[in-house]
Amino acid sequence: MKLLVQPGDGIGPLVKAIEKAKKSIQIVIFRFDRLEVEKALEDAVKRGVAVHALIAFTNRGGEKNLRKLEMRFLERGVTVARTADDLVRYHGKMMIVDGKELHLLAFNYTQIDIERSRSFAVITRDKQLVKEAEELFDCDCKRQPYKPGSARFLVSPLNAREQLARFIKGAKKELLIYDVKISDRAMIRLLEERAKDGVEIRAIGKITRHNSQISIRQLPKLRLHTRTFVRDHKDAFIGSQSLRELELDSRREMGVIFRDEHAIARITKIFQEDWKAGVVGALDEADDVVKPPAAKVAKKVAKSVTKTFPPVAPVVEEAMRNVLKVGNGVPIDRDEVEENVQIAVKQAVKQAVREVVEDVVEQQREPEA
Repeated sequence: MKLLVQPGDGIGPLVKAIEKAKKSIQIVIFRFDRLEVEKALEDAVKRGVAVHALIAFTNRGGEKNLRKLEMRFLERGVTVARTADDLVRYHGKMMIVDGKELHLLAFNYTQIDIERSRSFAVITRDKQLVKEAEELFDCDCKRQPYKPGSARFLVSPLNAREQLARFIKGAKKELLIYDVKISDRAMIRLLEERAKDGVEIRAIGKITRHNSQISIRQLPKLRLHTRTFVRDHKDAFIGSQSLRELELDSRREMGVIFRDEHAIARITKIFQEDWKAGVVGALDEADDVVKPPAAKVAKKVAKSVTKTFPPVAPVVEEAMRNVLKVGNGVPIDRDEVEENVQIAVKQAVKQAVREVVEDVVEQQREPEA
């Protein structure tokens, strides 16, 4: 088994795997902007390799790019299938080479995921894992039901919740967690129970219900994208599913549980480094911490904005009613609405703040008359 670490290992190992393919490549894509991978797949087709791409039916903000990618692939001889739309998202990422080697990725084939985000991937020739990956790929291409055949190959919404719960329950001494957002109530309860039983739990990311027995930190410089857990220095999980209800029960996510001494040692070492460099969340921050000027400015602005911020509920309620009318009764996922509203508001506020800050900074730089 081989571990890929991002940033650091880059896109090279994936391109080399494609270049070495002799018979077949099966690739699952959610987001994609790496021309090196696209060129390598095109070259593989030219030398007679059967390249089959399963592309997500949608992603937030990038559906047009997915459809353009499909057309480019088709023009170059790649067999293309599109995932069904019965799930909220098809978020898994993997590649199978020659039916022998599985690349299970926690990152997308994108520059931001590979060069600016903390993420991992595993490359394995484990026959059982490769077999399960191929069966899942075939079933999802044909839009047929997939039945999980291995407790080590995790697929949402089929067996991931059960197997991740078992993984957490099995912790005896320590759990190291990378997770973008832990919000599933049942999973949080399990973590709290393990913590009460003396298991040391440290998580890099976010958790919606804070518990003093679970230590939380955030990465200060890198974007966090991986979902990776290490249990008692012996077992590890890498995949695309967070401990969120949406990703466990309503989206197609993929992950693997494995035992590999060298890979787990490397993940643990990187976690320790990220933990030392990490910053605690607001709930962990002591009142007497001396804050730098920029942090003081940000806190003061945030307090002022929240005091004068207009009620959000009526606006959201009216917007959702309009959308529901247009959608003819199609249900809208609560987490997806929340996530998209947060992103839209964040972007609007960010732009407004940037303009004001630039004006103030320029005024400070101007010499006095």
